[in-house]
Amino acid sequence: MTESSARSRSTRPAGKRTSAGWAVPAGLIILSLVPVIAGAARLGQLAGGAAITPENARFFAVPIPVVLHIVGASCYGILGAFQFAAGFRRRRPGWHRAAGRLLVVCGLVTALTGLWMAVYYPRPVGDGDLVEVFRLVFGTAMTVSLVLGFAAIRRREILRHRAWMIRAYAIGMGAGTQAFTHVPYFVLVGTPGEFARGLLMAAGWVINLAVAEWIIRRR
Repeated sequence: MTESSARSRSTRPAGKRTSAGWAVPAGLIILSLVPVIAGAARLGQLAGGAAITPENARFFAVPIPVVLHIVGASCYGILGAFQFAAGFRRRRPGWHRAAGRLLVVCGLVTALTGLWMAVYYPRPVGDGDLVEVFRLVFGTAMTVSLVLGFAAIRRREILRHRAWMIRAYAIGMGAGTQAFTHVPYFVLVGTPGEFARGLLMAAGWVINLAVAEWIIRRR
């Protein structure tokens, strides 16, 4: 950091620095609301005994994996957003460590249940082989990233830990971005076929990982 840039940051009003520091976490929380709201609706159906349809029959038949997936993903998305508030993280290192341990658990629950559902749940209409392959690839990548990130912090390799945890979070937030990759297609083309849906799903994960790699290298 140059002397002039350091001086400009130090003379910036504290309120502006604080609000800027919370911009990224706020955006991530908003993005995570997409799967959180959808997951809450699904839990409401399961708890309320909604009518069983071909679209939700697999969840009623074996509800535990989807319940764990929804709870894990919701906690992972919301709680993980606060880890991107650098000032908050520095002021409360104990909170950062405790939340990080919980995030590893929630992330692994999310990834592993996602893999289980991709393999063992009957496929819904519109999901073909390509969608399943992408779910297996990115679910495995999220699991590996979490394990490598946890192993890195145990060795006190802070930068490596941060990089792997950012990658894991980017994959975990794929469901939020996938909503935005699907909407334009629905508006302009209509309901996607199996191949198009696979590409739209993959686009959400790829976009997130591209942003994650940009953040990692920028730091």
